[in-house]
Amino acid sequence: NHFQCNIDEWTVKTTADALISTGLAALGYKYINIDDCWEEGKRDWRGNLREKPSTFPSGIKGLADYVHAKGLKLGIYSDAGYKTYSKTMPGSLGHEDIDARTFAEWGIDYLKYDNRYHDGSKPLDRYYLLRLCTFFNFYNAERGEENAATWASRYGNASRTTTDIKDIWESITSIADENNIWGRYAGPGRPLYLSDVTSDLQAEKLRILGNKEVIDVNQDPLGVQARKIRSKAGLEVWAGPLSSRRVVIVLWNRSKYRAPISVGWREVGLSPSNPVSVRDLWSFFQFFGSFFMHGYLNFT
Repeated sequence: NHFQCNIDEWTVKTTADALISTGLAALGYKYINIDDCWEEGKRDWRGNLREKPSTFPSGIKGLADYVHAKGLKLGIYSDAGYKTYSKTMPGSLGHEDIDARTFAEWGIDYLKYDNRYHDGSKPLDRYYLLRLCTFFNFYNAERGEENAATWASRYGNASRTTTDIKDIWESITSIADENNIWGRYAGPGRPLYLSDVTSDLQAEKLRILGNKEVIDVNQDPLGVQARKIRSKAGLEVWAGPLSSRRVVIVLWNRSKYRAPISVGWREVGLSPSNPVSVRDLWSFFQFFGSFFMHGYLNFT
């Protein structure tokens, strides 16, 4: 999303280097995923996909070796139609078996599989064909057009539920609202993505992206997505269960003014008679349940 079609071997390698140097790889960011525009516009005479020699001179296999040597994994992009989203590359429709073998020979660990410019058949049928041929992790990039969240887990490790995210706050919040609808279809094992990583990330951004406790919430083994449980006048409470009898709570002020937001323990499935330990994952400041015996949490 960040690079669009301005993608090349150097970008992928420097991203891999940056994941190591910033410490993000140690926190679980393991995959370097190449998106659209990496291959030639036509297959070779045998029907194989071909990387662009002008932008990937070492070949995808050489790039996979570079990434693997750093303890990371390489992902790639294709489409369940005749062309990819950019219309610059052939898709995998009708070539599922040969493409799966090509990706395996190159050492690909992960596939983002889009859903553009196809023959009108159901995505379930087209995704199933390639899923039969693949043994690596699989990302269903069907853009929510056919309620992908309801069926995608049968074919992949993760799926899209919305259109592209934009680098504006309104886009982020609207996607949160959309995904609130699909929260019951979430599950464990889904990855956390970054759009762009460089070695000179600003310290503030790195603190956000590298907040281990927030990452642990996102990657909790229970795999239950927190959902909106209350909204009034722009003041919202989102909550969901975590493993080990824990609960995550977000108190979200979407109004234009400062305001207190309170939540009762019963609202989030806790007993008000039991002491609890409460931790603010952004400020790293820990409170203890003896201060909250009345069963309410309040922040401004």
